[in-house]
Amino acid sequence: MHIRDILERDTTTISFEFFPPRSEKAASALSERLETFASLAPSFVSVTYGAGGSTRRLTHDLVVSLKSRGGLDPVPHLTCVMQQPEELDEILTRYAEHHISNILVIRGDAPEEAGGYDPDTEAYAHAIDLVQAIRAFNDAGRHPDERGFGIGVAGFPEGHPETPNRLRQMDHLKAKVDAGADWITTQMFFDNRVFYDWCEQCELNGIETPRIAGIMPITSLATMKRMADLAAGTNFPAKLQRRILRHQDDDAAVEQVGVQWASEQCNDLLDHGVRGIHLYTLNRSDATMRIFEALGARSSLPLRGE
Repeated sequence: MHIRDILERDTTTISFEFFPPRSEKAASALSERLETFASLAPSFVSVTYGAGGSTRRLTHDLVVSLKSRGGLDPVPHLTCVMQQPEELDEILTRYAEHHISNILVIRGDAPEEAGGYDPDTEAYAHAIDLVQAIRAFNDAGRHPDERGFGIGVAGFPEGHPETPNRLRQMDHLKAKVDAGADWITTQMFFDNRVFYDWCEQCELNGIETPRIAGIMPITSLATMKRMADLAAGTNFPAKLQRRILRHQDDDAAVEQVGVQWASEQCNDLLDHGVRGIHLYTLNRSDATMRIFEALGARSSLPLRGE
């Protein structure tokens, strides 16, 4: 379903993010959990995308598999890193043929093995370049939906480490929106006040595009440290760190703290009328289910319009 139809149908969207499994064991584990994820009736699910090699093929295959089995509406990621025009055209054509309706565009991180990586040498140096390429595919009428692909882009409430100038960063977001983005999904954050302030800044800059808040439950101390590496600049409030460190020798207790914190965030976001919540699941249905249960009467999310 095109994102515009999803946003019209759901007063509040709830979506999940998966990553493509890299082994048969991991694929089997995710397959078993998909039924649980589907039972929560998310608005859509996104699938992450690696820089080159087999990871990309795994993404394509998982997206097509999810679409064919039904129950979960997949939104594949696309990144600029090591993306060639011929390959992009092949990917978009395959997705269009399988009636994939939406794509989430991100610049992407440099491959770990690529020393001295320079994004300006890429065919698509920045996310806006991919947005424009997909828009051109749409305008050429190559998708079965006359509107073409719905296009999502990333937002960074706590800033992007490669663009310290926050005013310039907002200019970049506005440019992506003006180029054709239909919605914005944010990087994870753990302090809702940061998100609300960022939303106000969007409005000051004339960005009215729907903004979906990215939430990731911390499930272990190691996971928190890994998040800090992957999402440079993310702030972990002292109160959250104190709760986790208090139970650092008890893995189950740390996970409970993380789930509770994420649940509190989600309830507060819903109280403030957030347009959508995107849960970074790490392919784990148990933490996601517990967050839904903690929302109590709101466990029937996503909220469908009349």
